[in-house]
Amino acid sequence: MSKWEKKFGKYAIPNLTVILILCYVAGYVLNLAAPGVLSYLTLDPYAILHGQVWRLITWIISPPSSLSAGGFFGVDLLFVVIMLFFYFSIGTTLEHVWGTWKYNVYLFTGMFLTVLGAFVCMGIYYMLDPDLPPETAAVIFRIGSMFFSTYYVNMSIFLAYAFTFPNAQVLLMMVIPVKVKWLGVIYGVMLLLDMFQYLAGGLWFGVVAIGASLLNFLIFYLKSKNSMHLNPKQIKRRAEFRHDIKRNPNPRITKHKCAVCGRTDEDDPNLEFRFCSKCNGNYEYCQYHLFTHEHVK
Repeated sequence: MSKWEKKFGKYAIPNLTVILILCYVAGYVLNLAAPGVLSYLTLDPYAILHGQVWRLITWIISPPSSLSAGGFFGVDLLFVVIMLFFYFSIGTTLEHVWGTWKYNVYLFTGMFLTVLGAFVCMGIYYMLDPDLPPETAAVIFRIGSMFFSTYYVNMSIFLAYAFTFPNAQVLLMMVIPVKVKWLGVIYGVMLLLDMFQYLAGGLWFGVVAIGASLLNFLIFYLKSKNSMHLNPKQIKRRAEFRHDIKRNPNPRITKHKCAVCGRTDEDDPNLEFRFCSKCNGNYEYCQYHLFTHEHVK
């Protein structure tokens, strides 16, 4: 992945979590103002193949649950605000730890697998019933498209956060302190149970939507299991590194180059560089990759 980052890292979108949250907000507002419009924005593979190609992008604003007008100023709204704030917190944290490029790849991979899964699901239904009438197919895939939102993509972000910071604590119901790793285990089990339940009921939309999110996490786990997790010493080193930057923001004027992304101090005068003491050789890294790169042995 470092080779791809060297070539395309400059195109990574910063603060991608904020953009996703704004899409969520737009979806909830649209659901309240004109709920019928959302049916033309969901990830419906049948409609996409019949010309409604904008659905390949607009499904991102489809909210995972409805926000009733009666609950707009009540519990529903409070729950949505808490949820959005929580995902903003863990998303921005992962972006800072992993780097913007890796976080972008993780999110867009999840979205791509979701889109791919929608068409796979369509293929499954036609395999089970090759003579599926067009009118029936249109209804089935319109209803099934409601399963495909960024809900499961965000859940894969939570799994990644739980793996990266297993001992971080969150307040369950804003009262009970619980380590994230246990919430991650519970959520993973619940996902598998939901998947088997959907499978038993023949709801392939739910099976594929959950499978896409789990596959996204599995791919990154297998590729990044040696670099995703930060132990306490690494977290301490990162804090000390940030402290040094604040005390001395421009310590050097000579040219430096990151061994991962290839950026130099000429690309960004404010970019900081450090040598890694654990790498075998003189490898220098920018502030975004000093704590996330794989050590050279």
